[in-house]
Amino acid sequence: MLKYGYTTGTCAAIASRAAAEMIFLRKAVSHGEVLTPSGTVIRTEILCPEFDETYGKCGVKKDSGDDPDVTNGMLIFSEVTLKDQKGIEIDGGEGVGRVTKPGLSVPPGEAAINKVPREMITSSLEEVFESFGFEGGARVLISAPGGDEIAKRTFNPRLGIEGGISILGSSGLVKPMSNEAVIETIKADISVHRSSGEDTLILTPGNYGRDFIKENLDLDLDKAVITSNYIGIALDEGKIKGFKRILLIGHIGKLVKLAGGIMNTHSREGDCRMEILSSAALNFTDDIGLLRRISGCISTDEALGLLKEKGILQETMDHIGKKALFHMKNRLYNDSGINTGLIIFSNVFGVLYDSPIG
Repeated sequence: MLKYGYTTGTCAAIASRAAAEMIFLRKAVSHGEVLTPSGTVIRTEILCPEFDETYGKCGVKKDSGDDPDVTNGMLIFSEVTLKDQKGIEIDGGEGVGRVTKPGLSVPPGEAAINKVPREMITSSLEEVFESFGFEGGARVLISAPGGDEIAKRTFNPRLGIEGGISILGSSGLVKPMSNEAVIETIKADISVHRSSGEDTLILTPGNYGRDFIKENLDLDLDKAVITSNYIGIALDEGKIKGFKRILLIGHIGKLVKLAGGIMNTHSREGDCRMEILSSAALNFTDDIGLLRRISGCISTDEALGLLKEKGILQETMDHIGKKALFHMKNRLYNDSGINTGLIIFSNVFGVLYDSPIG
């Protein structure tokens, strides 16, 4: 069985908690821990501790488990400086990238420290402050020495994140991404659902889809199979196992690729999101300037915003959805007799296409 690891966000949160604890304890700590959003407590060694009456700094070594992550083994540092005013200010230092373009979850000018890691850091420090009766706040500086070089091996330069890596993580854990292991897990999950007598297969690429199902649909979340990037393989397996109905629910960022017939949505297999969006929009506008702006977008939500401004968002999404549904049915073969449905959504714009199971 493959070993799970923990994210750069988890490292930053553990280091921040330990740095704060050292200030109040007036001594170095050897280990630190944090409760991740997944509900798992991660405990690990604290490295390079420094502290005085108002300042603490230490590092945590990133452990990606059995996932082939370029950040594995990096040291993620946190420097915590107490202040009299309430509030936690978080910024990035050496090796942490800075956002330079709109369209990401962090606005331009900010350090590339995503929302969940920021929340983990904040909640960890607030717990320490409460336990020691401290009523002020802190400035936090997260750094990742060597991150500027490592970032060149990631997609950060393409996304407009300059100078280092991103501090990431939605669950706090790194799940092993061995291709064979992921595919076998998908197949096994589908098999279990079919063996339990289910004849409707619900597929979603990942956490965004699961969150959407939980918050918006009257569906049993436990019945959803996570496909990761392997949507085509999951469809194949659903057909092999004899499901009567298949419903795919996912974020536009991945499912837009299906409109181009791409069934493995990993960016290394093909990233033509903006080309597909601009091609679809061409059916409803002659505004070449708009199409050029879409081609320059770095996120689908940014592109959708342009389509909405032009007043052709829904028409374009209907076109995208119908093309994606066509390719799904083609993958399953038209004579398979499987009723197929598709729901595409955006965290910003809500449901974009809804073709329920027939």
